[in-house]
Amino acid sequence: MSLLKSIDPNPSFEPKHATPAPDRLIAGAPAFKTWAQDSDKEGKVNTGVWEATPGETHSIKGETFEFCHILQGVVELTENGKEPVIYRAGDSFVMKPGYVGVWKTIETVRKIYVTVT
Repeated sequence: MSLLKSIDPNPSFEPKHATPAPDRLIAGAPAFKTWAQDSDKEGKVNTGVWEATPGETHSIKGETFEFCHILQGVVELTENGKEPVIYRAGDSFVMKPGYVGVWKTIETVRKIYVTVT
């Protein structure tokens, strides 16, 4: 077993489909797709590709650390009490544990993610 894992930005297998929990939805009717691609044995580190259609949701990280690299689309993130920040294809960012804010998908977004809990 190799300890090197590539993340496929355009996976060919069927994703998991989801919508935001009612208490997280702010506006629109976003739909989510997740192509989980790897995790550690305990499930504390997870990687894959995630996609969302336009809409606005509350983003609450709790104890989770999340690295994101935007492959396509445009999002606006507004941390509570802060100014909005726009991320586009090619941009990367981290949401640290305790992050609370608004995730607004402006154009359908696809990202590579790494979460650590």
